Amino acid sequence: MRFQDKVVLVTGASRNTGVGIAALFIREGARVCINGSTPESTAQGGQTLRELGLDGFLETPADIADTAQVRAMFEKIRAAYGRIDILVNNACNQGIGPAFEEMEPDYFLSVIKTNLLGTFQVSQAAVKMMLKQESKGVIVNLGSNVSTRAIRKRCAYVASKGGIDALTRAMAIDLGPKGIRVNMVAPGYIFTDRWEKLSDETMKRRRLNTPLGSEATADDIAQAVAFMASDASRNICGERLVVDAGCSAQHMPVDVDV
Repeated sequence: MRFQDKVVLVTGASRNTGVGIAALFIREGARVCINGSTPESTAQGGQTLRELGLDGFLETPADIADTAQVRAMFEKIRAAYGRIDILVNNACNQGIGPAFEEMEPDYFLSVIKTNLLGTFQVSQAAVKMMLKQESKGVIVNLGSNVSTRAIRKRCAYVASKGGIDALTRAMAIDLGPKGIRVNMVAPGYIFTDRWEKLSDETMKRRRLNTPLGSEATADDIAQAVAFMASDASRNICGERLVVDAGCSAQHMPVDVDV
């Protein structure tokens, strides 16, 4: 198994993609810490994992936008394992809501605080542990294809993901010489519980935006994250792996490409 006895923290592991990422690492032998923004949401992720027949994980709730809660989370990880080998920054505020001209500054800031500041301070806390370890570690950030191809009424989210692109590169050049690799996986459409509320017509139309004709599963994203965290990518640093079924390669979907 690729990650036997590695200590892995997956943020945003209360449902959907985060649970899928945590599940893959558990199946591959890792000791996984699952994080949600509250004890209740973290327990929800834990219950989903147990329903999949998986156990041996540690619940580490924390609002990653809150510095004190992040510090407390890492104290719990340190007490349990004494180290951290892999950090997956998956937690995200989707920022679904108002148009640009209607967005309140506090709303914009709340998205930035979770997605960008949260990624920064969880990473910094992990790095402080990693630098004391002989084997150092790996960080995989979750970005998005929207950082280069914006979507409507999501300006705070798009801005935050653009920031993660830049933050990944900055972290990589600072930390690479110290033995810590930093990379990013940038998904497009992912099937989540939000898709269950869509009409068949809407789902069919969305899939036209991808040349492969399908959205990613949680496991699709987990496999990409695992590759970036594994020794198979040991010479990759500061890169952006796009997992969007070809969406970013396509200028126009087939129904308007006439």
